Amino acid sequence: MLRIGTRGSQLARWQARAVAAQLEATASARCELVTIRTSGDRLAEATLGEVGGKRLFVKELEDALLAGTIDLAVHSAKDMSATLPDELALGAVLPREDPRDALVLPQARGATAPDAHLQTLLGARPRIGTSSVRRVAQLHRAFPDAMFGAIRGNVDTRLRKLDEGQFDAIVLAAAGLRRLGFDDRISALISPDVCLPAPGQGIIAIQTLASRNDLRECLTLLNDADAWAALEAEHALVAALGGGCQIPLGALAHFVDHETLELSAVVTSLDEEHEVRAVGFGRREEAANLGGRVADQLLAGGAGTILDGLRDLQAPVKDLQP
Repeated sequence: MLRIGTRGSQLARWQARAVAAQLEATASARCELVTIRTSGDRLAEATLGEVGGKRLFVKELEDALLAGTIDLAVHSAKDMSATLPDELALGAVLPREDPRDALVLPQARGATAPDAHLQTLLGARPRIGTSSVRRVAQLHRAFPDAMFGAIRGNVDTRLRKLDEGQFDAIVLAAAGLRRLGFDDRISALISPDVCLPAPGQGIIAIQTLASRNDLRECLTLLNDADAWAALEAEHALVAALGGGCQIPLGALAHFVDHETLELSAVVTSLDEEHEVRAVGFGRREEAANLGGRVADQLLAGGAGTILDGLRDLQAPVKDLQP
C-alpha cells in the first residue's frame, strides 16, 4: 500500500487522487491518501509574504516523508523549492495543464466573448484580487490604473469573495480552475506576453525520499518527459537567481519542436518601473543549463539589483492600491 501525502484542500486532494489513479492503472499499485494540514493551510488569511512564502504548503509533507509516515507527497510544482533537501527527490511529474493565469469576473457579469480584450473586460480602475507579487508587478505594467488587493483561501472562497463584490476581478491559475471543473468561470486567459506564469505552474509533482529505489520503476511509468524538462529549466532558473516563491519572477518553458526547449523569463520591480526579460533555447537534455543561461541574461540586464532590493523589502500584497 502506497501512502500518498496531500494537503486537505479540494484542489490538493484532486491532484493526489489523479496520481493515485495513474499509479493504480500503470503500476497496479494500491494507494491510500494521507491528509496533512500544512502551515499554509493554518494561516489561511495571512498573505504569503507575511508568513514565509509558498514553502509553507510543502514543509509538513516533506517532514512526513522524512519521518516515514508517507511514501509519496503530491505538490503543485509552483509551491516547491527549486532546490530540494539532499534526502528528498522529485520522483515524477504529470503532463502539464494550461500554465497560463486566468482572469475571472463576477458571475453577475455573465458570459464573456472568448476573444474579448482584457482592458475591455476590466473597465476603468478595476479592483483586482491576487496575493501574488509576480502577478501584481506584471499586470500593473499592462493596466496602470488597476488597484490590487490581497486575496487568500481556497478556490471556492476566492470565487465567493469575488461574487460578493469585494473585487471586480480576480486572477487564478487556469490549471486549478479546470481541474476543479470551473472552466466556465474563466472569463479570459492571460497571454504569457502580458503575464508570464510562476515557475512550475500547471505541473503536478510527486516527491519521495531519494533513497526509495523501490519506487523508481513505478514513478518512471508516470513521468511526463516534456513537463519534467520544462520544470527542470524553470527550477534551474529560480535556483540560479537565488529566489523563492515570493519574488516577481515569471518563467515558462515549452517545446517549440520535439527536442528544442524555449524558456522565457521576466523579473519586474514592485514599483513596475523596471522590468528585465530574457529568452533562451536549448535541447531537452540541456534543460538545467538553459535555466542557468537565461538567469545569466536576466542578471546581466539588471535583475540582480531588483531582487536584492526585494529581499530587503519582501512587501506582500495588502490593501487595494493604485
